[in-house]
Amino acid sequence: MKLTEGMRKELRVTVDYTNMTDKYLGDKGFSKKEIDGVRRTAKAAHAFVTERRGRDDLYMGWTELPYDQAEVVADILATAKLVRKKFDAFVVLGIGGSALGPSMAFSALCHLHYNDLPRSKRKGPKFYVEDNVDPVRMKELLDVIDVRRTCFNVISKSGATSETMAQYLIVSDLLAKAGVSLKENLIFTTDASRGNLVKISKELGGVKSYVLPGGVGGRFSELSPVGLLPAAVLGIDIKAMLKGAAYMDKLCRSSDLRKNPALMCASLQYLAMQSGKNIGVLMPYSDNLRYVSDWYAQLWAESLGKNVRLDGTPCHVGQTPVKSLGVTDQHSQVQLYTEGPFDKVVTFLSVGSYKEKTPIPHGCANIPDVAFLGGHTMEELIRAENKATAYALTKAGRLNYTIHLPAVNEFTFGQLLFLFELQTAYAGAMFNIDAFNQPGVEAGKKATFALLGKPGYELQRRDLDNAAPDPEYII
Repeated sequence: MKLTEGMRKELRVTVDYTNMTDKYLGDKGFSKKEIDGVRRTAKAAHAFVTERRGRDDLYMGWTELPYDQAEVVADILATAKLVRKKFDAFVVLGIGGSALGPSMAFSALCHLHYNDLPRSKRKGPKFYVEDNVDPVRMKELLDVIDVRRTCFNVISKSGATSETMAQYLIVSDLLAKAGVSLKENLIFTTDASRGNLVKISKELGGVKSYVLPGGVGGRFSELSPVGLLPAAVLGIDIKAMLKGAAYMDKLCRSSDLRKNPALMCASLQYLAMQSGKNIGVLMPYSDNLRYVSDWYAQLWAESLGKNVRLDGTPCHVGQTPVKSLGVTDQHSQVQLYTEGPFDKVVTFLSVGSYKEKTPIPHGCANIPDVAFLGGHTMEELIRAENKATAYALTKAGRLNYTIHLPAVNEFTFGQLLFLFELQTAYAGAMFNIDAFNQPGVEAGKKATFALLGKPGYELQRRDLDNAAPDPEYII
């Protein structure tokens, strides 16, 4: 995608926070004084993030991904070309950000029924992401692929992720039984020099591998080889994605929250949480963007759900992310958003121009309730419903704002991802928490290791056995 400066401006992702203000919400909205009141906190958060940019030891390496990957991108594009020629299916084995990111990009930037298209109409092999260890799911994936004609991208920085490595053991066993040279059908995305996948690669004679940079956590990894390789295999323009991220980064260089869209979003959410809005709804009005909500839910929840501040003092902060889809959930969740508790802030993802218009033919002339739709397009209908839902929420005094994408393409997608990543980093700094660790997740991982008998976890297994309650309240 070649972009002139004019095209960049036309494709700029913007934030409209009109419906967060008291001008439209009355005493339920934020006044200019309240927004200005967090300027100092926001400016300090901006400085905090800026000072730590690129620091691998602080898990801030993701900030440089739009700029420092020219060599690896060239290698990924060459590998993707070979994968498309050789394989019928491409399967990502991963969990968390390693799975949510590729799934999101696949849904956003490919045909919504991509796997059902004939090969002549697809840019690449069929695509699957295995992000769970449900035994039924694994078995039924194997029912629809030929492992001999499938490339498996195993993603784990440590190579010790139980879910991913269980999948690897199953797949490698099947490949061996099929007489396939494992390294021909595997690609690893892992640490540069440490971890189990590095050891396995050496044992197999050198599996094609990409590095998940040390300063990039899983939930911030979509713009690294974790997300770029699967996207490239699908024919997605990964250079345009990175250009979009860099463009948003440029837009967010100002420390003035009224000039920095990510800082404004963080500040609005900070104000919302401070006023008891502990539920954040992300509602895309696009089926292509529906899985952005899944990715965002991990990013926001895992980053901000913390019980201790950076200075060691206790806290319990965070906002529960809720996934919603326009217009589908107008017929399910919006009743609650409009008339339920005042504990939510709704973020709309709106699209200016859809890649398809889909005209609605005239018909049913004798039924006015149907006939009025004729002559319009489905694009008009979905945009009208988006506007109407925002209007209804505003009339009911409910906080809502809109992130607007002029179109859904690689450039705007890259902007959106970086906007959310910066918003999350700023919000963490405003709450004075570590937005890049995940101690709550680690506790569950260690308990799983103990239950399955992993060496070194014997004491924890004993604690778990002793802590198990008697089943006295089963009905």
